[in-house]
Order: sequence, then structure tokens, then C-alpha cells
Amino acid sequence: MAPDKAWPSALLLDLQGVLIEDQRALPGAVDTVNLARRRGVAIRFVTNTATRHHDDLLQDLQQLGLAAEPSELATAPLAARSWLEREHRHPLALVHPAIAPLFAGSSGEPPDCVLLGDGRDLLSYANLNRALELLMQGAPLIGIGRNRRFREAGRWMLDAGAFLQALEYGADCTALVMGKPSAEFFSEVVRSLGLPADACLMVGDDVEADVCGAAAAGLRAWLVQTGKYRPGDEAQLPRGCAVISGIGALPKQLGW
Repeated sequence: MAPDKAWPSALLLDLQGVLIEDQRALPGAVDTVNLARRRGVAIRFVTNTATRHHDDLLQDLQQLGLAAEPSELATAPLAARSWLEREHRHPLALVHPAIAPLFAGSSGEPPDCVLLGDGRDLLSYANLNRALELLMQGAPLIGIGRNRRFREAGRWMLDAGAFLQALEYGADCTALVMGKPSAEFFSEVVRSLGLPADACLMVGDDVEADVCGAAAAGLRAWLVQTGKYRPGDEAQLPRGCAVISGIGALPKQLGW
């Protein structure tokens, strides 16, 4: 069957491992984004990255030739901040110093929830036990993401999801996850586009957080064989999800 040249109406593109790796644009990333823009395809840059402020991410994209408007950037930390503001919550924020200012408005108030992200050295035994105490008192647990691991400078690193699951297990609770693979996160991005979910294509390197998460929210989703991809990930793909070698292969796969 020939590709539908009117589809997709929007591309949701993960950053690390899909468009960017080791502070450089991956092959074909710039050309693919520029081609999508020329075709009138809406773009959302979606990420669970919790170690960079969104202003810095926008600057990174600009420097790599992937200029983005603030409205095109959908991050898990921003989604978490929106939820905290709506719910008038004051978190114990175990997050990276780069995004701590996003939650500074709650400082000085006794914490009534736990917010956990990629806090690196803040995710100490003492701090995790402090979080556990709050959770045992009934405070909700909010996760910026549930990713298992990530790659940095060629090494595998534990991501926030591992620590989130430890707290869930210890406190016998279930976290509210604000980033991928949360259906709420993908639905919020789709609402910002004003499109049906199946008119949107998510492209990611994390088979669980990107592809399965998006598919569960009703989007189409494709897996790239870069970044976090590992041979065998294809076995986890929902029906209808394609695999491409990298972002540079996307235009040909779409028939552009």
C-alpha cells in the first residue's frame, strides 16, 4: 500500500537518542524537521529530560539547527509544574538543580507531596527515606518520568523510574507520572495540537516510554534504532508500529 502523503498531521519527536546524541544533531535530524515544516506538519519536541531547564533546551535546539518555538516544546518537568500549580501542592522536590527553579514557588511551605525526577546525587538514601516518610503519611507521589535508564557519554545510567518504583514499593503506593509513558502526558500534547490522536506520529528510541506509551494513548508510534534502542526491542512493539534505522529514514518511510 502506498504511503498516505497527507499523514501525519503532526510529528512528536523525542530529543535524546532521536534528534540529538552527545550534544550533536543525529544524521538527518535537521533535514527531516525542516522538511516536515515545509510540508505544514506540526512539530512537538517531547522529552522527559529532567536535567536541563526548558530555556536551555530551546537554546540547544537553536544551536543545532533545530530551532523551536516555546509552544513546540513539551517536557515532563513543565507538565509536573502545571499539575502542582493546579492542585496547590508544595512538593519535596528531589529533582536536578537545573530544573529546581521551576518549583521554587513552593519553597518555604511544608511539603505535602513528593516530586521525583532525575535528581542524581539528591537521590540519596537519606532523601529517599525522607520521601518515604511523607508517602507513609498519605502524601501523593509525582514522577517526572518512569524511564528505566538512559545513556550519557556512552554509558548506561539509572533513570528516575528505578527510584520511583522503589518508593512505590516501599510505601505501597502508585505514582502519578507526568511524563512519558503516561497517557495523560501524550493526551495533553495532542490537545495542544487540536488534532485527533491518530493524526499524530510519535518517533522515539525508548520502546516502553515513547512507542508503547504513545500507542496506548491512541497515537501512531515508530521506533528508531538509535539512542536507547537495543536489538530485540521490536518484540515489545504494539501492532502497527514501524521500526526505522534513524530519524533520517523517516521521510522515505513516509513517502515524502
